[in-house]
Parts: sequence; C-alpha cells; structure tokens
Amino acid sequence: MSVEKNFKKIMAFAGVAAGLSLFAVTGANAAPNPNFHIYIAYGQSNMAGNGDIVPAEDQAKDPKNFLMLASHNANASQRSGKTTQSIKVGEWYPAIPPMFHPTENLSPADYFGRAMVDSLPGVTVGIIPVAIGAVAIKAFDKDQYKAYFNSAESYIKNWAKDYDSNPYQRIVDLGKKAKEVGVIKGFIFHQGETDGSGTEWQNNVYKTYKDIVNALDLDENEVAFVAGELLQEGNNCCGGKNAGIAQLKSKFKKFGLASSKGLQGNGRDPYHFGRAGVIELGKRYCSEMLKLIDKTIDPNAPAVDLVDPSKSTVPDEPPEEYGPYGDAPASIPGTIEAENYNKGGADKAYYDLSKGNEGNKFRKDDVDIYQPNMGITVGHNQKGEWLKYTVKVEADGEYDISALVAGENGTGSFKLFMDDKQIGDEIVNEGKGFDTFSEVSGGKATLKAGEHELKLEITNDWIDIDYVEFKKAGNSNGINNIRLNLTETESNYAVFDMQGIKLGAFTAKSMDEALNFVRENAKLRRMAKGVFFVRKNGDKPLTKKVVIHE
Repeated sequence: MSVEKNFKKIMAFAGVAAGLSLFAVTGANAAPNPNFHIYIAYGQSNMAGNGDIVPAEDQAKDPKNFLMLASHNANASQRSGKTTQSIKVGEWYPAIPPMFHPTENLSPADYFGRAMVDSLPGVTVGIIPVAIGAVAIKAFDKDQYKAYFNSAESYIKNWAKDYDSNPYQRIVDLGKKAKEVGVIKGFIFHQGETDGSGTEWQNNVYKTYKDIVNALDLDENEVAFVAGELLQEGNNCCGGKNAGIAQLKSKFKKFGLASSKGLQGNGRDPYHFGRAGVIELGKRYCSEMLKLIDKTIDPNAPAVDLVDPSKSTVPDEPPEEYGPYGDAPASIPGTIEAENYNKGGADKAYYDLSKGNEGNKFRKDDVDIYQPNMGITVGHNQKGEWLKYTVKVEADGEYDISALVAGENGTGSFKLFMDDKQIGDEIVNEGKGFDTFSEVSGGKATLKAGEHELKLEITNDWIDIDYVEFKKAGNSNGINNIRLNLTETESNYAVFDMQGIKLGAFTAKSMDEALNFVRENAKLRRMAKGVFFVRKNGDKPLTKKVVIHE
C-alpha cells in the first residue's frame, strides 16, 4: 500500500497559513478495512447544508458508526447549532453537522450516512465533505477552478478558503488519507442550480468525477455516482433542469438518481429543501447507492475504531515471493496455461494496463482472466502488457511452439522470450472472433535444459490466450494428428490431462466418436491415469471430461 510523504499545506479556518500535514501515516504493513465504506460528497448549497439543525436530534450524541474526515478547521463556537465538537482538517470525527462549512446546516449527506449504517449492519460509513454554496461545476474542475474563483463573488471566494481555494485538491488529499483505512465506494453529488443541465454541464460533471477517480487510482467500474434532483415542488427555481440531470446516466458506469419528487422547500427561497426534505433526500441517496455497491461484509475484519480508524486496518498478507504459480515450474515439453503466470505481483510477475481483473475469474490481481465456454483464458490483452512463467526444459533440443488463441481483428499478437531473448515467431490471432479459438504456430526454438524464465509479451492489442505449447520437434506423442478416417464434417479435438497438459490432437466426426477414441486408446490411459478432458475447437468450443476405471 502506498504512503503519501509530501502533503499540501492547509490554510486554517481564519485564513492563516499553517504547515499542517493532512495525514497521519498508518502502519506500512496494514491494509484498508473492507467494512469501512467511504463516500465523497460534493456540490453546492443543498449539499453543503441548508436544512435546519435540531441540536437535540442532530448534535446531542454521536451517530452510530458514522464518521467524517474533516475538510476544514473550525472551533465548536464557530459551528452552527450547539455542538461542542471542534474539528481539524484531515482528522476523523463523529459525523455531526455542519460537516461542510462552520456556518452551514444540515446536509443530505448527514442522513445518507445514517441510513447507510442502518442498512448495512457491520459497516462503518465515512464522509469526505467538500461543497460550496452557489458555485458552478467549474469550481471542482482541476483545470478551471483558478479562473473560476478569480472572477467569483467575494462571498464564494471566502467559502472556498476553507478548502485552500482548491476544492478538487482537498477532495484528492482527503481521499488519499481515507484510502489508507477504508474503501471509497462512491460519490453523492448535488449541484446544478447555478449551471444549466445541458451537454457541457454533463461533461463537466463527469470530468470532475473522473479526474478524482484517476487521482485516487480508483476504478470507475466499481465507484458509484449518485446525483440528486433539484427542488421541484412549490416555488422552485430549477426543477426544469432535472431532466438534464437524469441524462448524466449516459456518462457513468454506475449511476443512480435521488429523486426530489414530493420534497418540500424551506419556504424562504426557491432553491433549498426544508429540513424534512433534506433528511428524506439523504435517505433516497442511500437507497440508490445500495443498488450500486458491493454490500459484502468481511466477517474477519476488525470493527472500525471510531476514534482512530488507523488502529483498525487489516494486516497485509505477506508479499508473494516471486516464483512459479504451482508447486513446481511448468514443464517443457508441455502446455503452459496462460493464467498460470508466476506469483509475485505487478511489475514482477505481470504488467497489466487496466486496474482489476475484468473477467473476475481464477485470480484476484489486475490480469484479466475470464471463462468463455472453452475454459479459463487470459483476455483483454493490450500492447505492452506481459506475463512471466518459470519453466523447466527437460532436455536440450529443438521445440515446436504453438498457442490456442482468439481475436476479431486478425492482428492481436504476442512474442515469447526465454531469459529475455526472443524465441520462435510472433503469434497472431486468426481473426475468427473471440469465441473461436484456433491453434496457431509460433515457429521453432532451440532450448537448453534447465530452469528458465519465459516471458509472454503482447505486441498488438486484443488477443485472447488459452495456452502456449512446446513440443519436441518431430515428436507426436503417438497420438498427435491422428485421423479417424473420416471425410465429412470433421472437427478438431484436443486431449488434456488433469494438469492441463496437452497430450495430443486429432479430428473426429462428433464428440461421441472423439470420446470413444480416447476411451479406447491404451497409450492415453497410461499417460493420464484414466482421467482426460476432450476439447472440441471451432465456432462453439466444447469440453468434456472422460473418466476410465480399470
């Protein structure tokens, strides 16, 4: 887990520069607590907090399992209501309103967090609160905020000082601290009264989210975004913009919309919800978020320490030692399954350009492994990615290389390197589609006996790889290229043992005939001890297991 070492100096609430570090560094061998769910809340005045605070209900006691990561400095006497809580930027506190600025009031984020906790027993919720009344979306754009604040009204500039006049950076700095102890699950957003809700605004909203996601090394496929509708009941300024807010759905991978239907305003202006509306809107944010997030609870994680969450992180697993995935190096001659790349992690055993396992199969790192109808496959391969395998060559000699691959473009390809020296030819898919795997030759290589490091490097985008096979040149294992004297509607079949080692290939008229051939072949029974997997290749690959009792 990375630890930030250089932190931005933060302006104090009074505007005096302070050399205060945002972060307390957690233990180097600790991982985020998976049951500590953290949400970024941003936008303008309705998110910042315009509902009336009732101190006896909102401030008198700490909310259950609900924390905020303070985004500004404030003494208790400066804060709205009757709280005794003073806060310091970058530290965790019970989530007591006002969370966004000292003089704001109740926010939808307050009751969003409380509702999330009630809905997910065993989970602690944290809020990163950064919102400024009356601002346009440009205030959160890392490329536009300076110009925007330079021309903003003086009262907006004063509010922005709580965030060092850079709300985007405040979110990112706090997000990095939050990631040390918990998991950022999503964003709740309320903004639009100041802007239109057309395409430019929608693009800017997505950009602010995407910039933050990228800066925090998050995956937008996992981090939800819930936007809230503007006031639409009674005397309202902007209810007509809600249709444009709903269209944000086309921009996000995981999107929810918190409806404002039936929620009443404060009776004082056409912009803001009243207390009851603020509370209900928070609950509606919760309902939408619950549809989008992974709600799995880790029963082995400790309870989150509500005073110092850094004390309840999870010990990291010891780093994997670099080496073969199985108990021993893969054998040559033999089949090397693509998914059995070495242990050791990113930049040692593999390099992958996209975060997370796209197929979510077999292993839990960033290599994209999926399972089409023919078996486990490494897919989504992009130029520059690579995988490494520890192999043992049984004897000096010349070997034929082949691979079972698929792709649509006929250009996706990879090369093989043994101890950093290229071997064989570039292997290119035949472009028959990602559901149609075919065996492609990789030329020949002269190899030395002993243990070596094999590297598979992607040279052109989009090739899916099942396995790479090395065969002693001229050695057919007694069954390769066997034909069953069939002349019509033949298909290609391959036979594998329980370890995935390919034992041979042949053609047959049907799967039944292929299975019968395998059952009757005495040599195969000896080689695989009576348990085989027979695979039919083609437009609709199919694998069947054969068990022979003798």
